[in-house]
Amino acid sequence: MQFHIATMIGRAALRLVDRLGSIGLLLYQVASCMWSGQFRMRVLVEQIAKIGVQSQPVVIITGAFTGAVLEAQTLFQLQTVRMETMGGAVVAVGMFRELGPVITGLMLAGRVGSAMAAEIGTMKVTEQVDALNSMNVDPVDYLVKPRIQAMLISMPILMMEAVLVGIASAYIVSVTAFNVDQAYWMHFMSKFVTMGDIIVALVKALAFGLIISTISYFYAQFRSNQIIATALQVMRAGVAAVIFDVVWNLGANVIRTRRTLYILLMVGAFAAKVFFGVQAMVLILGCLGVGLLDLLIQSRSKSKTRADASVKEV
Repeated sequence: MQFHIATMIGRAALRLVDRLGSIGLLLYQVASCMWSGQFRMRVLVEQIAKIGVQSQPVVIITGAFTGAVLEAQTLFQLQTVRMETMGGAVVAVGMFRELGPVITGLMLAGRVGSAMAAEIGTMKVTEQVDALNSMNVDPVDYLVKPRIQAMLISMPILMMEAVLVGIASAYIVSVTAFNVDQAYWMHFMSKFVTMGDIIVALVKALAFGLIISTISYFYAQFRSNQIIATALQVMRAGVAAVIFDVVWNLGANVIRTRRTLYILLMVGAFAAKVFFGVQAMVLILGCLGVGLLDLLIQSRSKSKTRADASVKEV
């Protein structure tokens, strides 16, 4: 029995090492093709259009709402110490260092990564890859290299778009909803954002792009490995438990607010997803829009109340 278990673990480990070796060989072939392979401008432009141009709407919308919500939550805390003008610095640094590359990578992994894996898998099943080999065309040079190049070109650009749109939405929220002085807001934002933050963001974007494109081509092989499959199942169970805990706490917090609007939004979004199959992104954007509108109304109401109180004191 122990020998059988050891044999299974050894075979799985050997398959894992084989997959890792295949990835290393692929990256070496791609790097070699960068210098010696044929440059196919038309294929590269087509992949940039698919990966970069068509991904702009979801990345820009996500970046805008992320910046707006982060600014609102930051200003809620900074108001207690009368440091509202520092909100721009917090959002800008956070977007450049962490949130910008992460949200862009998540959007591209969900939208582009799965499409890459499905496209290459279909080509392999329909023997299009074998046809390229029979015509003496290197599949890595023709299929893989342009997609990795397009990902490495598109990822930093999309990341910068998400960051800049997020900062712009944060500026609009702070100036219109919280009446923050725009000159001080811009001053502190530009003061605390350094060239190092921008370089870190670009490096992360390139790394995420390379990881997404590489895993997309080897996902099926990794999934067939027994060790990876078991690890994925265990991770799935852990993630499910964490998500359940987060949902439970968030729902309890919404109920504790005793705001009828928030409770109705939570119940309505749940019903729309479960019974009508509304896409999660539509629900998230709709709830964010309602929340920002409610925030704007409350902020203006508070400003009017403070102004009336000042007039009465005078």
